[in-house]
Amino acid sequence: MDTAVDTLVRPFIDVSEIWVPEGDRLAHAGGNYGDLSEFGSISEQITFGKGEGLPGRAWAQGRPVVLKQFDGSNFCRTEAATAAGLSAAVAIPVFNNAKLMAVLVVLCSDSEERVGAVEVWEEHDGLLMLQDGYYGAAKHFEWVSQHTHFPRGQGLPGGVWASNTPILMRDLGSGYKFIRADSAGKAGLTTGLGIPIPVPGNRTYVLTLLSALGTPIAHRFEIWDCRPSAVGSDHAAVLIDGICAREGPLWSEDNERRIKAWEGQVGKVLGSGLPVVAKGLAGSARYGGFVGLPIYHDGSVARIVAWYC
Repeated sequence: MDTAVDTLVRPFIDVSEIWVPEGDRLAHAGGNYGDLSEFGSISEQITFGKGEGLPGRAWAQGRPVVLKQFDGSNFCRTEAATAAGLSAAVAIPVFNNAKLMAVLVVLCSDSEERVGAVEVWEEHDGLLMLQDGYYGAAKHFEWVSQHTHFPRGQGLPGGVWASNTPILMRDLGSGYKFIRADSAGKAGLTTGLGIPIPVPGNRTYVLTLLSALGTPIAHRFEIWDCRPSAVGSDHAAVLIDGICAREGPLWSEDNERRIKAWEGQVGKVLGSGLPVVAKGLAGSARYGGFVGLPIYHDGSVARIVAWYC
């Protein structure tokens, strides 16, 4: 059962939205704007050319892009975002080989209470370095991250790099596998999700989402394996890992760990091959929103990561 505390918790990410190619433009294809309906209405009317705005920049540069401030950038909705209290954004492109499928954009607001991290790590000379990230009020953890690098296989980003698969880490503040455990514990960070971001060319990018109890990125994280070798057939996926901060099991007789294409929100990601953002979930009062992100490998969706806020 949800508690009154759950309803008062402010998520670290305020807005999630999807942009898909239509001809030579990126068009709005869904979003969860929470209470920021005016910003959502403005966003729905906009399209982006290659290199225009944050989604267009991620498309043109073929990589994830972090904006920690909108003034002086090519962010096209600065006035509307500022009016809505938004202050930072991260664009995550979804590529199938060299073909752009979509761009997922998440936006955050700044306050002294917001703690969390959305990080982009990039490989340079055999090490993963922080390209950039947004940390809210976790300033010391941000400083530590800026001065940390990861060899292949080390820490959450390095583990994702070595395995080329999403990884969930629990108890970041005490986990020996999390290299920044001490500063993560002091910042109140508890859960980490690392995601490989395939892009054109011989470049390595890893996205990490680090969640705190007070201002969580999500109340539930899931990793689904969609490879035929893992599920025994095409157009199906099996839940291989997950964390749920609320009561109830990750799967049961009424909540199976295997889905087919177009079955539920995760099945919609699998069937369409595109990210899915939903506000609220039909038949569920436990979660106010859903984000599903496909990860391509060798021309098809190999894994899906999902988070429920």
